[in-house]
Amino acid sequence: MQKFDYEVYTGNDLGAVYSPKMTRFKVWAPEAESVKLNLYKQGEGDNLIEQHVMKKSVNGTYVFEKQGDCNGIYYTYTVVNHGEEQEAVDPYTRSAGVNGQRGMVIDLAKTNPQGFELDEYRNPEQIVDAVIYEGSVRDFTMDESSGVFHNGKFLGLTEANTTNHFGEATALDYISGLGVTHVQILPAFDFETVDEKNQKAQYNWGYDPDNYNVPEGSYAVSPYDGTVRIQEMKQMVLALHSRGIGVIMDVVFNHTYRRDDSNLQKIVPGYYYRSDETGYTDGSGCGNEVASDRPMVQKLIVDP
Repeated sequence: MQKFDYEVYTGNDLGAVYSPKMTRFKVWAPEAESVKLNLYKQGEGDNLIEQHVMKKSVNGTYVFEKQGDCNGIYYTYTVVNHGEEQEAVDPYTRSAGVNGQRGMVIDLAKTNPQGFELDEYRNPEQIVDAVIYEGSVRDFTMDESSGVFHNGKFLGLTEANTTNHFGEATALDYISGLGVTHVQILPAFDFETVDEKNQKAQYNWGYDPDNYNVPEGSYAVSPYDGTVRIQEMKQMVLALHSRGIGVIMDVVFNHTYRRDDSNLQKIVPGYYYRSDETGYTDGSGCGNEVASDRPMVQKLIVDP
């Protein structure tokens, strides 16, 4: 892997960088023989709009600039490594179609709920004053006895004046009454083993990550529109902030659910997962251990 040290990319523009006039797609794929950009109308199905050959650029990156307003268009990369062609989702995508099958170009400003820009929440001056309560988005409100309309959704934690059949406060009002300063949300970013089309069919706390930077679609009212999951997660954060409660996001960066057919492996085989002379290691205890000692893995974790 030492050869990759000469092709570390330090720019802050990986992924789909959107503007109304042009979107720049940039992916780090230093070993790839070629990379194509696939643009789709929807997040699943046979609806390819067009395909473009990306140009090899500096430090192992491939780039394509698409003119016009691409907001709401879904995309993937077709990457050829060692003669093998595979289609992958951009590791830097901010949103996705149903079940994370395709990334999505998105104007993040248009996902802001009313009042989001005016949010002035501040953490306590002394971090030791933090009182943290941990919970799952789904578990907070999934049971019908919660009295919440949006059971198991981001929006379930925005509803006020909800009670159970004993008349006790639930959801947002319950948390507000605990006297905590923060809520740590168990992983809420794109699970692999939960079918977003049928949330009730499977259960997972989210320790099976697929796309690190994409809110989980089963927590959204509609998993098909990548805008909705971001907007509703922001509504949840805003609702908690309005009660003086900070939000901590739990992200599982030490492993992924899959390795050999993960998006990371398809784009740069062997780089994102830790290995030694015996093969791939299992320091995470969950398999598919992410090599966080490598510069471009650290960049994926740290970049906004």
